[in-house]
Parts: sequence; structure tokens; C-alpha cells
Amino acid sequence: MKKFIIIPLVLFSAIIGSCNTSTKENKNPKKVAEAATSENHTNSELENKDYAKAYFASGCFWCVEAIYESIDGVQEAVSGYSGGDTIDPTYREVSAGTTGHAETVEVMYDPTKVSFETLVKAFFDSHDPTTLNQQGPDHGTQYRSVAFYQTPEEKRIIENYIAQLTKAKAFNNPIVTEVKKFEIFWPAENYHQDFEERNPFNPYVKGVSKPRLERFKDKFYSDKK
Repeated sequence: MKKFIIIPLVLFSAIIGSCNTSTKENKNPKKVAEAATSENHTNSELENKDYAKAYFASGCFWCVEAIYESIDGVQEAVSGYSGGDTIDPTYREVSAGTTGHAETVEVMYDPTKVSFETLVKAFFDSHDPTTLNQQGPDHGTQYRSVAFYQTPEEKRIIENYIAQLTKAKAFNNPIVTEVKKFEIFWPAENYHQDFEERNPFNPYVKGVSKPRLERFKDKFYSDKK
């Protein structure tokens, strides 16, 4: 008979860390954020095509970015901040929970290949929208669940999907996702971009991000069969 060692939840959380404990903040985050935008995410090839943009917050943006980039039709996903009041916030400021911003991902997608409705489904398939200001080991208002809309039609799509999930009793607890009008998106510092891809052996990536991505793929693609 095999013996299993049960690691207490607190110890496990300490081992894998959290989204805001695995990297050092750059000394000049504003310049780095600008570099991330200009060098990696707003190149002429992307800008010159008819791509649409959508914005979602559902916990650590390292995880969310990787989830959306796994979807066919999504050209790019950028980690950043939205939903708050502070202008050009830094990661340190957002992590302190004083800016009102949530860790948000900008999704650049081809609407001829993937619809906004599909992106909304991916949003709800990829996180627990019933936990207030928390996803997994990450706690704080910056990790809250927010689905941003830019048009009345997008708002209708989000609210209708929430109503469908509620009617179907898809979750044991009420959905607490904010449905919020999009105002502005601030790209995060360069070291946050494509973090999961660049840091496959990071404890948080191995213990939280990748398992979350795999759970999403299992649910999202099984529903499409």
C-alpha cells in the first residue's frame, strides 16, 4: 500500500507562492511598460489588421494571458491593469490594492475567426466567478473578476451569459463578476508579458498557472465537441 504525504494548504501555498511574489519589480516600470507595448504587442503587423480588442480580469494575469493565447483566432494577449483610478499604475501600486485596478488582459482577436461570445465563454470557463477578490492562492481587489464591455451589445452578451449560467445553476454560489464599462488599459511591465511561456519552471507557473490552463482546455474544448 502506498503512503501519501499530505501537505497542509498553508505550506503548499508558501511553496508555490502567489502571482505577486515570484519576480522583482523593474526599477523604471513606466519605461519597461512602454517597451513592452512598442516592441512586443503593438507592432505594425498587428495594428494594420482588422483586429478587435476585449478586456477581462479573472485573477493573476500570467494565467489569463496564457489562457486566451491558447484560443484559435486570438492574435495576442497583453497583461496590464484596468478598472481603477490611478493613472499609469505600477505593479507595486496595483499589488498594494490602493489603485482600484484589477490585473487585466487585453485580448486582440480576429472577429472572423472567434466571436466576443466565445471569449466571454472562455472567461467563465477559466476561473471561479463566485469568489470575491480571490482566485486560487491570490487574494485582493486586484484579483477580482471583471468582464469589461465597450458597447451596449457587449454588455448585453455578458449579462445574458451570466443569466444563463445562473439559471442553469452552473456554480454552487452566486456569480460576483463585475460587468464594467471599459475606460482605459495600462500595459504591465515587460517582465509580466508572456510570463508563463518564458518561465515554465517558476513554482507559481508549475503549481497554479499551468494546471489552470489545462483545466480550462479540458472544459472549453470538451464543450465544443
